[in-house]
Amino acid sequence: MRSITCARAAALALFAAGALGAAAPLTGAQAQTRDDMFKDKGLTIVVGHEPGTGFDLYARTLSRHLPKHLPGKPSALVQNMVGASGVTAFNWLGSVAPKDGTTIAIVAFTVPFAPMLGHAAGRFDASQYNWVGNMDSSVSVCAFSKASGALTFEQARQREVLVGGTGASGPLSQSSTALRALTGAQLKVIEGYKGSASVKLAIERGELHGVCGISLSTARTQYREAFDSGELLMTLQLGLDPHPDLKTVPHVYQYARTPEERQVFDLIFGAQGLGRSFVAPPGVPAERVAVLRAGFAAAMQDPELIAEAEKVQLDLRPQSGEEVQAFIQRVYSAPREVAERARKAVQP
Repeated sequence: MRSITCARAAALALFAAGALGAAAPLTGAQAQTRDDMFKDKGLTIVVGHEPGTGFDLYARTLSRHLPKHLPGKPSALVQNMVGASGVTAFNWLGSVAPKDGTTIAIVAFTVPFAPMLGHAAGRFDASQYNWVGNMDSSVSVCAFSKASGALTFEQARQREVLVGGTGASGPLSQSSTALRALTGAQLKVIEGYKGSASVKLAIERGELHGVCGISLSTARTQYREAFDSGELLMTLQLGLDPHPDLKTVPHVYQYARTPEERQVFDLIFGAQGLGRSFVAPPGVPAERVAVLRAGFAAAMQDPELIAEAEKVQLDLRPQSGEEVQAFIQRVYSAPREVAERARKAVQP
């Protein structure tokens, strides 16, 4: 069993300090709302991706521990709503889901920014949603098979590499397409796969050479045997900051040549820090959002959740709902020219 890294322990400690600092006493009305919030109701967690993906694993782990920290300890039900690489679930959350705090969702980090990046299916403003918290402020990676002949990312700039994707708004497709546009990598994206589990099978069958945009946690769990055997090699890490566990893996920001390019990279690759974020619909009353955020913060400090995550090798680098909300709002306020260049970079 892999022990908790110093980075993970530090992240949990910082999260605890921030969560405690953000806590405030409930008023009488808020306390009443809290007590009635889940009366005769359960909590539904919608996963915008297929079963067996990293998003699904995180949601099911949270579902076993979050209810302990919510009023009345409600039951929790996880439902998968697959479509448009998570955009379908996010649209549903904003338009159909109940706005009483009893439904939350997890989707890929690319989904909140779909409208900014030109995806017509994204009919929402993610800054108006209520962000509950992030279980893993993560990085993602590119990984190529030995059979690809590209053992480094630099070699992928010299020869074609077939990589898998789900659809234009999904992290696998967007990451690969943007890397081709911004770094000159010869990545040919083959789309139509349901998720990272399906892509993994295609790599094993030799249909694909690799994948870009899978989270480090997925690489360590779902893809672990392939990495341990040497059949897959990590060639590039994508994220706002280099991960302390990936000191020998090049970081994507080395290809950002100007301050403007760095802003574009922030929108496309820095947003990957939202890794495993949970969100409630717009319009949920503030006091109910506060209850969800407080419960999430407590769950992230729950020794049983931490132990389970360690057992199944799910990374925990949590962020509070307030931190995620601030990041989303900052990205939505990016200059128009930056958003336009990022939009062009992720278009096929």
